[in-house]
Parts: sequence; structure tokens; C-alpha cells
Amino acid sequence: MSGILNSSIGRKFAMALSAFFLMIFLLQHFAINSLSVFSADAFNEVSHFMGTNWLIQFVMQPILMFGVVFHFVMGFVLEIRNKKARHISYAKNNGAANSTWMSRNMIYSGLFILIFLIIHFLDFWFPEINTKYIQGDMSGLLADGEGYRYFEELQHKFEPVWRVALYCVGFVFLALHLLHGFNSAFQSVGANNKYTKGLKGFGKAYAILIPLGFIVIALVHHFNH
Repeated sequence: MSGILNSSIGRKFAMALSAFFLMIFLLQHFAINSLSVFSADAFNEVSHFMGTNWLIQFVMQPILMFGVVFHFVMGFVLEIRNKKARHISYAKNNGAANSTWMSRNMIYSGLFILIFLIIHFLDFWFPEINTKYIQGDMSGLLADGEGYRYFEELQHKFEPVWRVALYCVGFVFLALHLLHGFNSAFQSVGANNKYTKGLKGFGKAYAILIPLGFIVIALVHHFNH
């Protein structure tokens, strides 16, 4: 593994694989959250299953956390190495003429997404870990015992305007990040063939529709709480 990461091509390939993994998780996360818009009961049932299944909690969740950390660390490493490798300044080589704004600013959109993820973990993940593994309450029930708590907690989180605004801005940055990152990941694994045009179209749709869907979910719960 260390040998692969010592080469530029190896690092880009590993970065691409971690990106694919996180994009699959993002799609799954969106599918579950979208249930909350259509059925509180369905969202509660799926959330309780995901939150108590040992395979998800003790195998998939640690892998996800590793994937998140690896992707961001590798992104910063690649950015630092790319800057060191540039012997010609942008004054002599107009980067804006040869690349998009998104590709030149992936590090900044990634940094904002990292901050957003930390806030998201503080909002949702850490309270859940505290309830289940520190307080020892694995029931998932409301305080009065009348039904599961997940849907009510989700709506409660999206009551404040500042939090909804933060989430909307966070997903706008995610869309900008994905608009370049999706196609870049496929290029890093050698997907330069007759399907490239189709992949670009699919990548653009994914980069716009998934973050937009998360924004809609946040707005729906804010106005319906």
C-alpha cells in the first residue's frame, strides 16, 4: 500500500477509489434521508435498523470514517505536492485559460466541506453515539416510549434558520466539488473511452441533483417542523 502511495499515479488512483466509495455512500445516505420527506414511519424503521445493525455499526461505519479521513488527507497531500511541482508561475502560465475554476479551487471547496462534515458529526453522529453507547439506550424510542425518535430529532435539528442556511451552503460547495471531482476520479482510473461523454453527463447530473436533493430535504423539514 505504501509503495502505491509513493507514486503520483498511485496517489491519484487511491484518491479516485476513495472518491467512488464516498459517492456511493452519499447516494445511500440521500436515499435514506429522502424517506423522511415521504414517510416518517419508513424513515424511523430504516434509521433504527442502520443504527443498531452490528455489521453497519462495527464494520461499515469504521470503514466509512477511514474513507472520509483518507480522502481528505490524500487531497491535501496531492495539493501540496502539485504546488511544489509547479516550476512555472501562473503569471507565465495562465491557469485560468487551461482549467476550470472548480479544478483550481478543489482544495478550498474540500476544506469547507470538511468543516461542514465536522459540524454535521457534532449535530447528528456524536449525539447518536452518546445515546447508544454511553447512555446505553439502544431502543431508539422517544422519551415517552411512543414510537421511534429519529424523525422527530431530524425535524428538530432543522428548526433554526442558521443551521438550514449552513447546510444549504455546504451542499452548494459539495456540488461544486463534485462537478470536477466526479470526472477527475474516472480519469484517474483510466476511464477515457467511448463512454467518457456519457460519464461526464452522469457526473454533472449526480453533482447537481444529489446536493440539491439534500437542500430540499432540509428546507422541507424547516418549513414543516
